[in-house]
Amino acid sequence: MENKRRRSAVFQVWLAGLLAIALLCLAPKTSFGEEKDGLESPSLAAQSAVLIDGETGRVLYAKDAEQARPMASTTKIMTCIVALENASLDDTVEVSDYAASMPDVQLGIRKGETYRLRDLLYSLMLESHNDSAVAVAEHVGGSVEGFAAMMNQKARDIGCYDTCFITPNGLDAAVQETGEIHSTTAKDLAEILRYCILLSPKREEFLEITRAPSYAFSSLEGGRSFSCINHNALLTSMEGALSGKTGFTNKAGYCYVGAVKKGEKTFIAALLACGWPPHKLYKWQDMRKLIRYGDTNYEYREIKKEALDFEKVFVSGGIGTETGLTVVYTAEPLRVLMRKDEPVRIKKSVARVLSAPVEEGMTAGQVDYYVGEDLVASYPVQTTGRVRKWNYDFCIKTLLNCFFF
Repeated sequence: MENKRRRSAVFQVWLAGLLAIALLCLAPKTSFGEEKDGLESPSLAAQSAVLIDGETGRVLYAKDAEQARPMASTTKIMTCIVALENASLDDTVEVSDYAASMPDVQLGIRKGETYRLRDLLYSLMLESHNDSAVAVAEHVGGSVEGFAAMMNQKARDIGCYDTCFITPNGLDAAVQETGEIHSTTAKDLAEILRYCILLSPKREEFLEITRAPSYAFSSLEGGRSFSCINHNALLTSMEGALSGKTGFTNKAGYCYVGAVKKGEKTFIAALLACGWPPHKLYKWQDMRKLIRYGDTNYEYREIKKEALDFEKVFVSGGIGTETGLTVVYTAEPLRVLMRKDEPVRIKKSVARVLSAPVEEGMTAGQVDYYVGEDLVASYPVQTTGRVRKWNYDFCIKTLLNCFFF
């Protein structure tokens, strides 16, 4: 009897162990290396992250994406585009003592040497050289402070209001008087790269530089030669990778911003504070998760443009008291990168009263199409009839017609 009990207990333990192994095998993997398919948000190492649609800038995924943080050498995408837009690639750049004094990572340029701006931009973007960044900034902006002002103005121009540039190379810095630190948000950083690769008049030059696998050049004196290797591993590890920039400082941690094209979809992702040593590879894992999340869950869908009815609008001071309204749609279809579960909402905003005179085709409002909370398209609402103004001349003509005709 005792042996039977012992065998039964052993069998129960064996059965429980077998069941646990089966459950572990069937459980979905949710570690830093793998993600569930479908709509579930990815589990990321980065403290701040964002994924946006390159075509529209619409946010597809966000994790603390509007929190300002140091961004290290991802700064250099702005340094590069500001230089491209405000100087010639054939400019001669003379190295100052301050530029030559920058800490690693550095090209090793020396005071008094001269270089082509083009060469220093390859040094800046491929090897992330801090001394090249300062040499570029001083040449284009007159000083580091002057160039930082240009960087900040460009950020405002493209709608990035939560970014503060102090240095052209991304080294940790602060303004003592204001307490501001060299920082951006994941959302702003993604928007800056979107501008660089898709909207800037110098986007082709930016892409040519940042996609180059390597580059060699010499000082204009001809005394020293240099060779640069592109350290953006995404370009060789992910199909469709377009551009990007890495970064690291003690305060910022590992950072990255990059763009990937998947078929007709262009994704731009930014990662801030994505681990500290020894977790250098977390940023690449996070990028793979974000791009997979976007590619799996988002497709271009055509939104039907509704035939909308409007009440007639009152016209004050007119010969006639009202006019009709109609929405004027463009001919091209409304295609939006969206999830299949996202609701589409239409908002009509029209005038309640118009003042005469009213001409046919006057704008009297608009119709907005939203996907979720995001505005994706706006169309004008226009008048369908003409209403002349009731004035002194009209009154005289009306009276004359009554008495003499």
